[in-house]
Amino acid sequence: MAHMGNKRPMRQPPLSPPSFIPPKPAVSYIVDCVYQYTYVWLRSGENFWFYPTYVDMEGVAGYRWSGSYWYFYGIDLRFIDAVSCPPIPTLY
Repeated sequence: MAHMGNKRPMRQPPLSPPSFIPPKPAVSYIVDCVYQYTYVWLRSGENFWFYPTYVDMEGVAGYRWSGSYWYFYGIDLRFIDAVSCPPIPTLY
């Protein structure tokens, strides 16, 4: 996403994503998930953990989990089917 090239944030996720896959919601909005661990389902059938840090009218940018590390990634909003940013359980 060329228009987000200068939007690379300094703040990437502090830890790896949760080990579970949340249920896919019927209705969801990526803007509600900024700076939260977010599971993304794309219209192509692909799905993954994502940590969004920037959203505008055309797309979202942030960090995608590779399975072992986070890397900067951008998605056109038209390609997103659903997102879920469930509360992450804590030990206290």
